[in-house]
Amino acid sequence: MRLIVMGQQAFGKDALAKILEAGKDEVVAVYCAPDKEGKPVDPLKEFALEQGLPVFQPANFKDEAVLEQLRAHDADLMVMAYVIIFVPEAARDIPKLGSICFHPSILPLHRGPSAVNWPIIWGSTKSGFSWFYPTDGLDEGDLLLTWECEIGPDDTVIDLYFKKIYPAGVDSVLEVCDLFRSGNPPRMPQDESKATYESWCRKKDAEINWQKPAAEVYNLIRGTNPAPGAWTTWNGEQVQIYDSRRAEGEGSPGEVVSVSEDGVTVQAAGGRILVKRVRPQGAGKIQAAEWAAQAGIAAGAKLGA
Repeated sequence: MRLIVMGQQAFGKDALAKILEAGKDEVVAVYCAPDKEGKPVDPLKEFALEQGLPVFQPANFKDEAVLEQLRAHDADLMVMAYVIIFVPEAARDIPKLGSICFHPSILPLHRGPSAVNWPIIWGSTKSGFSWFYPTDGLDEGDLLLTWECEIGPDDTVIDLYFKKIYPAGVDSVLEVCDLFRSGNPPRMPQDESKATYESWCRKKDAEINWQKPAAEVYNLIRGTNPAPGAWTTWNGEQVQIYDSRRAEGEGSPGEVVSVSEDGVTVQAAGGRILVKRVRPQGAGKIQAAEWAAQAGIAAGAKLGA
């Protein structure tokens, strides 16, 4: 098949590399987001140029000249790997077989841009990814295939995405191409009764409320590690919390129970959090014990508002 690969960043690059390595299909064009001043070159763009592939970076896919260029590729399928820009139907339907898009959740759950963060924050025990036929609605199209994995009780975003979803998702791009090459790719409607949508997980969503159950606090820390980073305050300054563990014990929420080489243990409702790695305001990430020594934090100190 003649393919257009559209995407961004490392996932887009690795999906393209997987297709080229397999050698079954011809990549006739690569599309990625426009360059941003002062930002590094997109890895997908850099890799595609190294491979001698034509790269296009339109700012608006509604532009007739952009649509005409898409038609000129005479593509069979557009593979959309990690795409966060809107691509309208007029562009998506140009390839003979249309377009297929990757999303890092089991659709219809967790439609939206932070689909890896929210299931961890909510305490879910499974996640995965979907390849779907994109529509003008956000992540609402029929499904081609889904893949499921466990969210471990201590998994962070790093564990779930980079160790589970990412590698399996990159490998799956070959299955996607094979399904279309077969001439009868599956098409399964999403169950709208189970649909959820969450917007970006931003800093305002990552503030720790130590009055909440320890399980919820722990899930928030895991679900925002490494970004946007759960945070609390000490002496009016913010400190972001990354690596942590659950601990048992009762006490006053927000109170530092103990400081040791292992970290800083903080009380939440019905349990405790052993904070192991932090980023103090205006500084880099350090071990929590080092931060406590620098900030003068000892048992009895109170974190949060």
